Parts: sequence; structure tokens; C-alpha cells
Amino acid sequence: MMAGRKRKVQDLAVATATHTESGLPLRRNQTEPNCGASPAKLKSQQPLLCESVQSLEPERSHYFNNNEPQRRLGQDFFNQPCISLAKAFLGKVLVRRRADGSELRGRIVETEAYLGGEDKASHSAGGKRTERNTAMFMKPGTIYVYPIYGIYLCMNVSSEGEGAAVLLRSLEPLQGQPAMRELRAARRKEGAWQLKDKDLCNGPSKLCQALNIPRCFDRRDLASDTEVWLEDDQNTSPPKPQDIVSAPRVGIESHGEWAKKPWRFYLRGHPCVSVANKEAERRSLSGNETDSVDP
Repeated sequence: MMAGRKRKVQDLAVATATHTESGLPLRRNQTEPNCGASPAKLKSQQPLLCESVQSLEPERSHYFNNNEPQRRLGQDFFNQPCISLAKAFLGKVLVRRRADGSELRGRIVETEAYLGGEDKASHSAGGKRTERNTAMFMKPGTIYVYPIYGIYLCMNVSSEGEGAAVLLRSLEPLQGQPAMRELRAARRKEGAWQLKDKDLCNGPSKLCQALNIPRCFDRRDLASDTEVWLEDDQNTSPPKPQDIVSAPRVGIESHGEWAKKPWRFYLRGHPCVSVANKEAERRSLSGNETDSVDP
């Protein structure tokens, strides 16, 4: 009897060791995220949280492989004034790692700066802090995701300055275009024409759809998150000052003089820019720009 029990224990140990050495987790949960659910519902339906909590041994992006170049932008990059950061974003690559380990990538080609304080067009105008805009008051590099029209989302990143943040307006798709097209199609009418690459991410809500940026990414740290981060573009040179157009921001016409501030920045002539401003382009070429620095 003792010998029989000993053999069983040995067999179980061998089986366990073999399973562990194979690299397979002993337990795995691949449930899709349910970021829009209420906290009470999320608690009752664990682990339906975000894609970040999926297994005891979460998958890692190739970025975290020690054999890969360390291109990720860290905290130092985000520690700069709002307008400076809005310009610095141009040409950087936004990376979104999905639940299956695949990555979607897009080069940032258009941004807008919202300075808070006296900036009447900002969600944090006058230092107003709410449950929705809390991320704007957190450390630079904090993601601020908010809904518009009740159904779309926009992604911002906090900067230096009380309540200041940069809106990501448009991307140039670089990797994962078929998946982006599927994600965009899910929110479009049946039978709509197939989107061209340049139309996948050419607007703040479009890029959130194409990269599957959910509401629950709000208040995450872009400098350290494992599902979304920013990289230097290894294939192109950083844009030169003459390549950057400063124009009035879009969709804030009701805010008087603040609607005229040229705090939207985009790469001149890029086909993925949401709205080109020919007058601003001529003005920036002539060097006749005003209000283009932080007050």
C-alpha cells in the first residue's frame, strides 16, 4: 500500500512539472472585457474587468521581451507643458496591445492642447474638478478617456499644468489595419463602404474605435501600462518646426476668443489629418503665429 501511494505521488509530481515546463498556465481566463458595466455588476461578474486582468499569468507584449529595443517613452517625456507636449506627440507611435497579444499601431499626426485654468474650452476651465475629469489633474502621462454624444469616446493625455491635457485627434495606421477596419465596421451601418486606411483613425472618436480604447482606460498611466503605450518612431525622423501647422481647435466655436487660439497641431499635408486649415498653413509658413506658447 505504501509503495502504491508513493508511485501515485511521484506520477502526480511528474505530471505537474511537465505541465509547468510547457509554459502553460495552470488556469486561464480569456473572458472579454466589460468596461461599460457598473462597479456592482463588475464585482458580481468577476473577472469581467478589463483586458489587463485575464489570467494568473498574463501575456506580455513583445515590447517587454528583453531582446526587443526599448523604444517606449517613459515619464520624462510627459513632464512638459501642455502645448509643448501636444507638439511633441506628433510623429510618435501609439501602441495598443489586444487580449490575444496582437498589437495595433498608429503614428500621431494631429493633437489639440487644452490648458485648463483660464482656457474656457477645457473640461477643467477655472480649475473645476469633477469625477469625469479627474485624470486631467493627475500626474503627466495619465490617460483621460471621456464620452461624447453618449456613444463615442475621446482619448487625452495629461501634461504639466493644473488640469491640462492633450487630445489625440488623428493617427496614421501603421500596423493591424484589418483589425482596425473590423473594429470600425462594428460601429457603422451595415452595407457601408469599406474604409480606406487614411480614414480609419482620422478623428478622435475614430481612433478610439480603431484601436479599441475603452472607457475603463481612463486614469491609466501611459508611461507604464501594459496594454497601451507610446513609442518613438524608428522609421521616420521627428517632424521639423516647419512641418507642424498651428490652427484653431475644432468644435469649440461657442467659447469665444478661446476658440481662436491656435492650439491644434498637425503635420502639414498629411492625408490622415481630420481637417486641414489652409489659412493657418499659410500663416505658419510666413511665421505669423500668435498665442502658440503656454500662457
